Amino acid sequence: MKKLIVLLGIIFSISAYAQQDAMFTHYMYNTLSVNPAYVGSRDALTITGLNRNQWVGFDGAPITQTLTMHSPIGSRNLGLGASVIQDKIGPVKSTSVYLDLAVRIQLTQKSKLAFGLKGGFNFFSADLPSLQLDEQNDVSFSQKIENRIMPNFGAGLYYYRERFYAGISTPKLLENNYFEGTSLSGFSAAKEKGHYYLIMGSAIKLSPIIEFKPSTLVKMTTGAPIEIDVTGLFEFDKRFNAGLMYRTGDAFGFLCGLNISEQLAVGYSFDFSTTNSTLKYNQGSHEIMLRYDFVFSNIHRIKSPRYF
Repeated sequence: MKKLIVLLGIIFSISAYAQQDAMFTHYMYNTLSVNPAYVGSRDALTITGLNRNQWVGFDGAPITQTLTMHSPIGSRNLGLGASVIQDKIGPVKSTSVYLDLAVRIQLTQKSKLAFGLKGGFNFFSADLPSLQLDEQNDVSFSQKIENRIMPNFGAGLYYYRERFYAGISTPKLLENNYFEGTSLSGFSAAKEKGHYYLIMGSAIKLSPIIEFKPSTLVKMTTGAPIEIDVTGLFEFDKRFNAGLMYRTGDAFGFLCGLNISEQLAVGYSFDFSTTNSTLKYNQGSHEIMLRYDFVFSNIHRIKSPRYF
């Protein structure tokens, strides 16, 4: 039964009308993966790593890692970054490598608007013949794809000030076919779909030592339901944070984190499915985040704290 459910999930994830991009509970720390205009906004060389183990207990459940790096360059009105995302679901593996560039405009003394571009490649593999099927001669699962290379590019806008940010983006504008040249009915329309993101968050001071950080991520793609992540984090003495998240039609979870120093932060989250189709077959999803800011002397003049 578990393998059947995983198989159905794989087919859905690569079909023409599914949400294809990986999901993250720590989306507020993983902005560069979806919006290139975020590049350089922390006024430091920032490296962030995320590891997500989704639906623990499933055979072939999704496992996703991201590594992002970005920094202001030149006159500090420019930002340059790079991101690597690896996503594995059963016999299907996707690795994306992108470069990001952003231009920042000072709107007022306290606010900036950035425009960003993202470009790179997705390396896609699918070992469908390795699946254990009831009908081993099913031609729909006879094709093996090895390191199919698909170029893509995207763009984004990002507005931010000390205690508020908002952005819109589409990281993939090209709709590449996963199974080029195949006439198999099950995969003839399987392709990358354009995803559109809206992000927003703020930091609200409740007391001298407590801040409330609400945030949201809205994901949209053609033919799939709009998915909304809503998170509320409480930060205590700028050291420890904890809160709750909800993802529409999918999951509910808990987050916590620790700012070990002004430069190093770690985070952990656990979320569990709210849909009956997956709830009884898994033990939830775990996620770990690690971020480090390399603050050099020539960019150390930070006028305000980095809240996002």
